[in-house]
Amino acid sequence: MRLWKWIGVAGLAGVAATGAVVARNERQRRAYTPDDVRTLLHERAAAIEVDVPTPAPVDKGLRARIRRRLHPDGRASRSPRTLRP
Repeated sequence: MRLWKWIGVAGLAGVAATGAVVARNERQRRAYTPDDVRTLLHERAAAIEVDVPTPAPVDKGLRARIRRRLHPDGRASRSPRTLRP
């Protein structure tokens, strides 16, 4: 029974420590002025715009070949007969 008491005390201490960390972070977050937040967001957006990789091109030919193989008219059919080679 004594072990459960220590586990309960440890749990309460963990909850209290987590609450203290959350409260501290909230105070730090609220310390920013709206101009500071706006400046930080603009800096982050500028950094993201510079590092945007170009997307890989989509192979439309592969999709068209799959579509033709599934159905001669280019439409996907629900019939299992059209899926046979």
